[in-house]
Amino acid sequence: MSVAFLDDVTFRTVVDATPLVSIDLIVRRGDGKILLGQRRNRPAEGFWFVPGGRIRKGETLDAAFRRLSLSELGVVVARSDCRLLGVYEHIYEDSVFGPAPEAPSTHYVVLGYEVRWAGFSELELPLEQHSGYRWFDPDAMLQAGHVHANTKAYVLDL
Repeated sequence: MSVAFLDDVTFRTVVDATPLVSIDLIVRRGDGKILLGQRRNRPAEGFWFVPGGRIRKGETLDAAFRRLSLSELGVVVARSDCRLLGVYEHIYEDSVFGPAPEAPSTHYVVLGYEVRWAGFSELELPLEQHSGYRWFDPDAMLQAGHVHANTKAYVLDL
């Protein structure tokens, strides 16, 4: 089966009508700090958030994990080397297409995976979905207003 790529008109219809399935990468260093990126795009634009992204139709979980880790972290990480934290729901009033009510809301069903930092360089982190990255102490994350609530939920399951 081939992997489907959607044009904007079709994708807007999908976002408006169905939940999206995605993978979030909760990257932890040996000292327990978690890697967050400041989001460039809706939803959650401007917030500090874990790396991740959508699974494409026809893409296996393992293939999606490899693609997303490469595009979000700059290195390929195998899903088998990571730990599934759980399944989460992220619901936003806006979407990549803009604010409500002009654009549809977004509903994600998210597979959250803990990724142990393997010492790859922060210099390799791509600046596509995020304008910058920082390591956060989990307790500080829970108190920070600029860290999105959906990202804070992962800390409770570590």
